[in-house]
Amino acid sequence: MVRELGFMNSTLAATDYSPSAVHTLLEVEKQGAMTAAQLVQMLGLEKSSVSRMLSRLIAAGELHDVPSAEDARYKTLQLTAQGKASVARINSYGAMRVREALQHLTSAEQEAVARGLSAYATALEASRQGAPLPAREKPEIVTGYLPGMIGRISEMHASYYSQHYGFGYFFESKVAAGLAEFAGRLENARNNIWLAVYQGKIVGSVAIDGEDLGNNEAHLRWFILDDECRGTGIGRQLLAKAMQFCDEQQFSAVQLWTFSGLNAARTLYESFGFTLNKEWQGEQWGSSMLEQQFTRSGEIAQR
Repeated sequence: MVRELGFMNSTLAATDYSPSAVHTLLEVEKQGAMTAAQLVQMLGLEKSSVSRMLSRLIAAGELHDVPSAEDARYKTLQLTAQGKASVARINSYGAMRVREALQHLTSAEQEAVARGLSAYATALEASRQGAPLPAREKPEIVTGYLPGMIGRISEMHASYYSQHYGFGYFFESKVAAGLAEFAGRLENARNNIWLAVYQGKIVGSVAIDGEDLGNNEAHLRWFILDDECRGTGIGRQLLAKAMQFCDEQQFSAVQLWTFSGLNAARTLYESFGFTLNKEWQGEQWGSSMLEQQFTRSGEIAQR
């Protein structure tokens, strides 16, 4: 299969580019924009190798990079018009090769191949993310402040968003500063935080700030899960606690701010009645992102 797909060749998919360069173009097209740090993690290559490859793709006119307005050390990679055309040709070539191979199979065999590849892709992703927690050892949900909470929640945010979005010290500092300020107001009746704790370690969090927005509106903040408990249902439990609190406090609405691309989190938010009501290109996270505001009306609690 490696031979037939062309990975033994110096170039791939009828292009003049190496397999890793083709992979890069496809991933940038899929994500819309990526950082060099994200590509290093995704490709599993040395930083210097990825840097040289990106320099060649930029020089060839396939990619261009846009410096962050907050920190010029961080740049977002995007496809140029030429790059988009190249990706279209790569996809067309790949589709042609798949059609040529599958035409030698029956419909039932084609379906079996599709199901098998889908299952294997899911297994590879799960393996990459690490094994889930044992079924009988779920984290405990704890309400209120715990020693080390500010540092641990900041660490989870910094680790995840650095790995997947290339966020740096600006983002981590903003999370830590906001948490520190909020912790000083936790004793107020309209504020609360819920922590998922596993074997003495904080592995998830969510907070409701009932004061910073005013107008009897709550602000959902610092919703994060450690990699080891993603997909275990702990995120849903945390959000359920937070929404129950909001309903008991009879907030007129709950607001949250995030950015496009966090699809699993968005699905979870929408399952609790949040709807997207605003999008804009902004840089409050330290990089230029398509920012989003979701709202859950207090009327939902009355239904």
